[in-house]
Amino acid sequence: MRLLTLRAVPFVLGSLTLALACGTSSAAQNEIVLGASVQLTGPVANTGRYYRDAYQLAIDQINEKGGVTVGGKHYTLALKLYDNQSDVNLSVRQYTQLVSRDKVNFLLGPFASNFALADSAVSEKYQIPMVQGGGASDQIFARGFKYVFGTLAPASNYFGSTISMIKQLKPEPKSIALLYADDSFDVSVAKGTRPLLEKAGLKATLDERYSSNTSDFNSELSRIKSQNIDAVLVAGHETEILNFIRQAKSLSIAPSMYSFTVGVPSEDFRKALGKDADYAFGMTAWLPSAALKDQWFGDAVQFSTQYAAKYHYTPDYHAASGAADVEAIVKAIEKAGSLNPKAVRDALAASDFQSLYGHIAFAPNGQISLDQVVIQIQNDKPIAVYDGQHFMTPAKYPMPAWSKR
Repeated sequence: MRLLTLRAVPFVLGSLTLALACGTSSAAQNEIVLGASVQLTGPVANTGRYYRDAYQLAIDQINEKGGVTVGGKHYTLALKLYDNQSDVNLSVRQYTQLVSRDKVNFLLGPFASNFALADSAVSEKYQIPMVQGGGASDQIFARGFKYVFGTLAPASNYFGSTISMIKQLKPEPKSIALLYADDSFDVSVAKGTRPLLEKAGLKATLDERYSSNTSDFNSELSRIKSQNIDAVLVAGHETEILNFIRQAKSLSIAPSMYSFTVGVPSEDFRKALGKDADYAFGMTAWLPSAALKDQWFGDAVQFSTQYAAKYHYTPDYHAASGAADVEAIVKAIEKAGSLNPKAVRDALAASDFQSLYGHIAFAPNGQISLDQVVIQIQNDKPIAVYDGQHFMTPAKYPMPAWSKR
């Protein structure tokens, strides 16, 4: 079990740090310890790092701005972080350890809905609030749990803005393919997308589930070609989306458009594909706008600038939601005037504030609602093209054949 004990000081996380197994220690009298288990190694470590880095940056910034005041007493924040190695069972054990042995005060979440679904059961069992910005599956919030809060919009509506855009494209796509992985997030996406398509007067000609972490989309792509599918909607993980696009190119299959739940906002995704990433649509609930204000960073642009300067890569919505998770807990602690988990839980439920990520106000089920902006990679850059109602920038559509790029 790999343990990283991260205090609120600048640090560089190298391979040596990852290999260290540090012993646990009790929190200092003036510390509020936030605990999390995140994917730092394994198949989804590339996304897991957003949460590690965002948590630490937010903690550093809040401490620099004066820390947290509870009932007239001053506290600093600290982070106790485990590497779950992209293993759900290990993650559950680590969250149990964080609560039962490490005695952290509050919990931050992992990345990915299947992890959040399992790990939040620990917070509910021990009645320790968890704020997580890594799991969007509707299943997480359909169990009546009182101690898990989420800062990602519901997975069931991820393609909502995209479908609205499709209706305004000329010529309008007539045939749709819906492909989705078999994990909880992507199943929730597909379940929510079907009625959205039906309401828009569209129908998925091809509706197919595939195995998570698959590297072979030849069968699906062949059916897309043989059925002359116009628009392809894919819910999956970033590595799967990379494989899908690479295989589409190798088979010279280019529908009029394709849109993906993940990948498109990520700098690494675009670097991995180069020019082949162009024309891909995606979505994001966050862009680094100066209009998104908070009391610690100033605004989302300043957060993005600090993040990139410290970690040498550009943050996306995963990082912004992770930072907002820390802010939500701090706001709730100060509002409650207490470190009592029940009091902080009640304050979280009543949250209503502006963050660098957006408006934080949890619904009764514990999840917030944020509109998805449709983005498209144009000339190697992610461009905001549709806000759910109107085009912000013209979409590059239809997608040209691979031979004509």
